Amino acid sequence: MGTKPVLVVHGGAWAIPDEFGERSIPGIKNAVKSGFAVLEMGGSSMKAVEIAVRALEDDTMFDAGHGAVLNADGYVELDAIIMNGKTLAAGAVSCIRNISNPVTFACSVLEKTPYVMLTGMGANQFAEKLGIPQVPVEELVTDHAKAEWEQYRKYKQTVKSLFNTELVHDTVGAVAIDCEGNVACATSTGGITNKMVGRVGDTPVIGSGGYADNLVGAVSATGHGESIMKVTLARLILFHMEQGDPGSNSCPGAGTRAWISCIPDECKTPEEAADSALHYMEKRVHGRGGVIVISKTGEWTARFTTKRMAWGAIKEGVLMYGLNPGEIIQEIIKPSK
Repeated sequence: MGTKPVLVVHGGAWAIPDEFGERSIPGIKNAVKSGFAVLEMGGSSMKAVEIAVRALEDDTMFDAGHGAVLNADGYVELDAIIMNGKTLAAGAVSCIRNISNPVTFACSVLEKTPYVMLTGMGANQFAEKLGIPQVPVEELVTDHAKAEWEQYRKYKQTVKSLFNTELVHDTVGAVAIDCEGNVACATSTGGITNKMVGRVGDTPVIGSGGYADNLVGAVSATGHGESIMKVTLARLILFHMEQGDPGSNSCPGAGTRAWISCIPDECKTPEEAADSALHYMEKRVHGRGGVIVISKTGEWTARFTTKRMAWGAIKEGVLMYGLNPGEIIQEIIKPSK
C-alpha cells in the first residue's frame, strides 16, 4: 500500500489572548478535517492544503481572507503561496486586494502562468481575466480589525513591535503528504495591522513562508515576516533535515558540497530541524515565529517560539491539536468509508 496520508495546519504564531485561543480551536479542527477528507478520498496533497487553507481564510478568527487586517491606509493587502513538492512548481500572490481566497488565486498563478509570483495591480488584473470575484473590503474586515487599526494608527510603531503585542494576528498554513508520497505546502496572510502600504512579508516568498520538496518534506511558516525572510526559515528547516546541523561535525555534508546528503541517522527529525532553525532565527535576528513541518516519510511537527500557536493535525485516524507550548490534545476520529 502507498504512504499513509497526513495533514497539519496552523492558524498563526503570536501572543494569542485567551478568548482568541479558545475561539480559534474549532476553526483549526474544521480546517484540518476538511483538508484531510481530500486525502482520505485519494486526493492530492496540493488539493488538501488548498482546501484546508481556504477553510481558514473563510474563518474570521484568522488573519487571512475574511479575517484580514488593515494596512496604514485602511485597506486590505493579501499574500499567499502554494507549492508542489513533486515538481517544485509554486504559485504566489502578494499585495492583492478584495479577493477572499488568495490561496486558490495562488493555485491559478501556478497552473495558468509560467511565473511563480504575481503582485499588486497586475495580479488583480489577472484575477479579473480569470473571473475570480472581487469582494468589498467590508466583507473581509471584522469590527475587531477596524478597532485595531484605529488604535494602532495613533502610534508610531514598527511592524515588529506590533507583532509582539497581544492583539496582532498572523498567518495561516497547511502541509500534507498524500497516499502517493507527494508533499505540498500552502500559506496565506492578511499581514500586520497598520503595515506600510506595499509591505510584503514572508508568506508569499518561496523558501521563507513555505517550501515543499518530495526529496525532504514541506514547511509552512508564521511569525515575524522580516525575520523569517532574513533566514529563509522554511528552506533552512528542510536543509537541516537533509544535512543535519551545518555548524557541527555530525553531518558528512557539513563543510562540503551543499547537495551531499548525510546518512539518515545523522539528519535531523522535523522537530529537531524546526527547533534548530527557530532558535537560530531568534538568536541571529531576534525574531520569533512558528512552523509546521512534514517529512517525506510522514513524520510531522508543530513548533513555535512565540507564546502560542494554534495548530492541528490528522494522522492514522487521530486528530491532534494544541495552542500552548507542549500541549497536544488527541481525539479519535472515524475514517471515511
